[in-house]
Amino acid sequence: MSMGGSENKVSAQHLQRNAYLYVRQSTMRQVVENTESTARQYALRGRAVALGWRDEQIEVIDSDLGQSAASAADREGFQRLVSEVGLGRAGVVMGLEVSRLARNSSDWHRLLEICALSGTLILDDDGLYDPTDFNDRLLLGLKGTMSEAELHMLRARLQGGLLNKARRGELKLRLPVGFVYDARDQVVLDPDQQVQESVQLLFATFRRVGSAHRTVRTFRQQGFLFPVRPHFGPRKGELLWRPLTDSRVSSVLHSPRYAGAYAYGRRGQTRQGRLEGRVATVRRPREEWHALLLDAHPGYVSWAQYEENLERLRRNNRCTAETRRCPPREGPALLQGLVLCGACGARMSVRYQGGKKTPQPYYVCKGAGNTQSWPSCQSLPGTAIDSAIGSLLLEAMTPVALDVALAVQQELEARIDEADQLRLKQVERARYEADLARGRFMQVDANHRLVADSLEADWNQALRELERVREQYERRREEDRLGLDDATKARVRELAADFPRLWRHPMTPQRERKRMARLLIEDVTLVRDPDCQILVHVRFRGGASRSLTLPRPQPVWEQRRLSKEIVEEIDRLLDLHTDDEVAVILNSRNIVSGTGKSFDARRVRVVRHAYGLLSRQKRLRDMGLLTLNEVAARLGVHTHTVKRRRRLGTLEIRCHRVDDNNRFMYEDPGPRSGPDQPDTTARTEEA
Repeated sequence: MSMGGSENKVSAQHLQRNAYLYVRQSTMRQVVENTESTARQYALRGRAVALGWRDEQIEVIDSDLGQSAASAADREGFQRLVSEVGLGRAGVVMGLEVSRLARNSSDWHRLLEICALSGTLILDDDGLYDPTDFNDRLLLGLKGTMSEAELHMLRARLQGGLLNKARRGELKLRLPVGFVYDARDQVVLDPDQQVQESVQLLFATFRRVGSAHRTVRTFRQQGFLFPVRPHFGPRKGELLWRPLTDSRVSSVLHSPRYAGAYAYGRRGQTRQGRLEGRVATVRRPREEWHALLLDAHPGYVSWAQYEENLERLRRNNRCTAETRRCPPREGPALLQGLVLCGACGARMSVRYQGGKKTPQPYYVCKGAGNTQSWPSCQSLPGTAIDSAIGSLLLEAMTPVALDVALAVQQELEARIDEADQLRLKQVERARYEADLARGRFMQVDANHRLVADSLEADWNQALRELERVREQYERRREEDRLGLDDATKARVRELAADFPRLWRHPMTPQRERKRMARLLIEDVTLVRDPDCQILVHVRFRGGASRSLTLPRPQPVWEQRRLSKEIVEEIDRLLDLHTDDEVAVILNSRNIVSGTGKSFDARRVRVVRHAYGLLSRQKRLRDMGLLTLNEVAARLGVHTHTVKRRRRLGTLEIRCHRVDDNNRFMYEDPGPRSGPDQPDTTARTEEA
């Protein structure tokens, strides 16, 4: 199209406004290499000057260099251009061709509509156009459609070639760390032995410990770093060594490259639910991959090992994003999957200590956002917490509590009716607005196309609002109408009598108790206060909540400590009995040690030493009793004579057993009656 007649389209009103030159290239590579195209776009300034615009009136918008025109979502320059045209500040919009301004019909026709409403001209390399003129508008619309079709065909040809090469395994893709391309563009293992050993260590550690998080913890404890090659930034492609993270382990385990497989199409893009034009990257199931070639190049693990690793990850990740609660499993922890950390808000996991026979549950929170195995946020013993929750559930399931709950339910139903009437009025108002918008559209003159389009858009918006309000009303009505009839209320009252019996029954598996707890409890929040007490906040299914305060959890040594009464009883018995005799007496009274075991002489000695109790020999010595040598010296006889008289029962003084090894101490016989035999050893008699 020649420039003849272009001056007739330019009026004084157009010349009073500014001229906007829009410059764009699709990629930064085109900006660097296609310099001639960029120069031609800047040269359009001369065309505007020739049509009558002054040089200071010409504004160049080139902030979209390197941006694709497939969408206007990320193009700030194009959005600025549209706003300037809509405000009536533009007399002409210049672009080398239609594809420079927009590559899709929606953005292009939206620009044409705004230019027509504001009386703005459009100038390209072929000529000058007036969007208010039918012929020019028709030609501009045809150019926009052809530009969009051209982009589609270019993309289809390029994508088709890529897919064909990918199906043959010849498409060169970005490799994960641990692989490089050789001189023939064949995939080989990284020649750096440290990189190979680090990747092999990751797979070996995962097979040994069984989870990604424990793999990260092992690397951190050992001080190992993992190789990384950044794909972007100033150090792109360089080999860096950084701490291992959970996401890095997951990425390595999910990549089929490490199993020697070539895969293409594992991820795709979708615009579903994104009206602004932005795309989202989603993972595709394996059956939708474009290509999967096994044994395409050397790998670090076999395909069977790769499948086994994925299955182990799936078993570990039972807590899905939909439920956020893992299913009840084995183990005594009653609140497994229901506990939230009161410090950071993350969901707490369960750890067991004490061995397989007597496992003790602990609720552990590693901290929100912790992906590098930092120290845990808090760890609380779960035995006392589970016991308190069990008592709370038994209390909540009493008949009186259920009657109160049913009465509250009836009160809530009355309030629900009031809220339902209010929401119904909102639906009626939305329906009235939709009918009003429909009436305005039906009465408009069909020749006023711009007005009709605007009224049609208002009508569609009103219909969408009506549908949204109606769906919200129906959903809330369905949720609120989950009432209880008389038969259901009777069954609920019967449950109150059966629940405690079923809960306390020794044959009830712990997994069933967990399921019953989940029917009543939504979640439990735990936090340790500064006084070392445990605050337990329970949120029930119906919306009610309870708060409990539990005493400070005792450490293991304190739990195994004997009570003051038992220690005092052992102290009293030692006045009259040996260690073994004390143990026999305690066992006859069913008194056990701090670990729950029966007493013997060794445990009695341990208690004496731990609590500073006097031994039997020290007690007898304090009472004035004499040793064997001392009493023999007092009697003026040999020690064997004393022992023989004791065995025959002819010893004229009383003796007392010291221990269980037949050692005795003797009462004082009075003044010495024989030769002086000083006792220098102070030994007691040994059998």
